[in-house]
Amino acid sequence: MSGQLMPCSPKEIGALFLFEKLEPEQLGRLCAAGRVELFQPGPVYTEGDPATCFYVMVEGTVVLSRQVGGDDVEVTRTSQSGVYAGAMQAYLGDRVRQAYNNSMRVTEPTRFFVLPADTFADIMREWFPMAVHLLEGLFFGSKNTQAAIGQRERLLALGSLSAGLTHELNNPAAAAVRATSTLRERVAKMRHKLAIIAGSPFSREQLAGLIEIQERTAERVAKAPALSPLEASDREDTLTDWLEDHGCDNAWQIAPTFVQAGLDVDWLDQVAVAVDEEILPNSIGWLNYTIETELLMNEIEDSTTRISNLVDAAKQYSQLDRAPYREVDVHELLDSTLLMLSAKIGQDIRVVKEYDRTVPPVPAYPAELNQVWTNLIDNAVCAMRDGGGAGGGHGTLTVRTALDHEQLLVEFRDTGTGIAPEIKNRIFDPFFTTKPVGQGTGLGLDISWRIVVNKHHGSMRMESEPGDTRFQVLLPLTAEAPEESETPVEAV
Repeated sequence: MSGQLMPCSPKEIGALFLFEKLEPEQLGRLCAAGRVELFQPGPVYTEGDPATCFYVMVEGTVVLSRQVGGDDVEVTRTSQSGVYAGAMQAYLGDRVRQAYNNSMRVTEPTRFFVLPADTFADIMREWFPMAVHLLEGLFFGSKNTQAAIGQRERLLALGSLSAGLTHELNNPAAAAVRATSTLRERVAKMRHKLAIIAGSPFSREQLAGLIEIQERTAERVAKAPALSPLEASDREDTLTDWLEDHGCDNAWQIAPTFVQAGLDVDWLDQVAVAVDEEILPNSIGWLNYTIETELLMNEIEDSTTRISNLVDAAKQYSQLDRAPYREVDVHELLDSTLLMLSAKIGQDIRVVKEYDRTVPPVPAYPAELNQVWTNLIDNAVCAMRDGGGAGGGHGTLTVRTALDHEQLLVEFRDTGTGIAPEIKNRIFDPFFTTKPVGQGTGLGLDISWRIVVNKHHGSMRMESEPGDTRFQVLLPLTAEAPEESETPVEAV
C-alpha cells in the first residue's frame, strides 16, 4: 500500500534515534534516496509479502501483528517516534528469503520515512561494514546453532526411543524363547507318557474316551475364568486333596496347573469315570502335560503378539510407509507415541486416556505430530519425576482429546511441580530450558510450536499451577493440501 508523498527534512529525520549519530551529508543522502509518506488508518504491508521497503515512523501510531493459526495476533502497538519495521534484513541479500515477517497497520494518520530495501542494504554495507559482518555472523551463527542442536535433540530422542523399544521388545522375546524351550520338554514328556498309556491293556473305546477328554480339556484352557488369589488358593487345596486321594504323585505341583486351566473336582470326577483306576495317575499326568503345552502355546502367542504390536506401533510412530500429509486419527498417533515411550514413562506414572472418539480425522503431517506428542509427554514425565511432582516421583499423565470451537483439542495434563510464573512467557523460546545442563537443549517446545503453528496452522497454549500443568494443542479440522515442495519444519 502506498501513502501520500511528503517533503523529507534531513533535520527532522536526524532527530530520530536511529539516525541521530549520522553526519549532515548522510542525512541528505537518506532524504535523496528515500521518501516521507503519509499513511491513512489501515494496512501498510502484509506478512509474507516481498519485503521491498524499510519503514521508520516519524509520527503517529503503529500496530505490528503476526499470523497465528489463521488469526492476526497483535505483537506491538506504539506511538514512539523512530520505531522501525519492514525489510530489516535486506543487507543479508539473497541468502535469506526477503519477506515481511509481520503485518503493519496504522490507527491514525501516520508519517513514515521509507527507504527502498536495496538502497537500505547498500547504505548499511557502505556505512557500517563491520556492523553488517557482526549481524551476519549473529544471524547465520544462531541459525546454524539452532539447526545443529535441533538435530542433536532429535538424535537424543531417537536414541531414547530405540533404547525403550529394545527394552520393550526384549521382555516378550525372552518370554517366547523360554516358553518354547519349556514346551519342547513338555512335549517330550507327553510322548513318553503316551507310550506308557499305549502299552497298558486299554480297549479302543477307552483310548478314544481318553483322547476325547484331552480335547475337551484343551478347550477348557482357552475358556479358563480369571480367579482371585484367594479363590485360586482354595481351589488348589481342593484339587490337591482329590489328586492325593486318587494316588497321584506330585499332586501339589499338578493342582496349580489344573486351576490355571479352569479345571475343578467335577471335571476330575469325569476323568476318573472314563479310565480304569490303575492307570488314572498316568492319565492325570498326561492331561497335565496337555494343559501345560496349551498354556505355553498361549504364552508364546501372547509374547509374539506383543512383539507384533510393538513393531506396528514403531511403524505407526515413524510413518515410514504413509503419505507425509493425510487425514489421520490422532488417537492412533497418541497411542503409538505412548507405547513407544512406555519404558521412559515407567510404572510409577499412571497414564489416563480421556479420548473423545467422536472427533473426526484431521489433515496433518502425522510423523511431525508424533514429534510434538513426544516432546510434550517427555516434558510432563520429567516434571513429575525429576521435579519431584506432587507424589515425589510418582504422578498421573492425562491425555485428553475433544472438540473446541471447530478445532481438535489435544491436551497433556501432568501432576508435576508446575512452571514458575516468571518463566511462562519464555517456555516456547529457542534454547530456553529448565532442565539441568546437558539434559535439555531448549528446542523441544520451540520445534513443537513451529510444527503446530507454522506447519498445521493451529495453536498451542499452556496453563500451569503446582500439581496441574496443561499443554494444549489445537488443530484445524479442515485445511487445504500443501504444495509438494513445502519444506518440513525440522529441516528449516
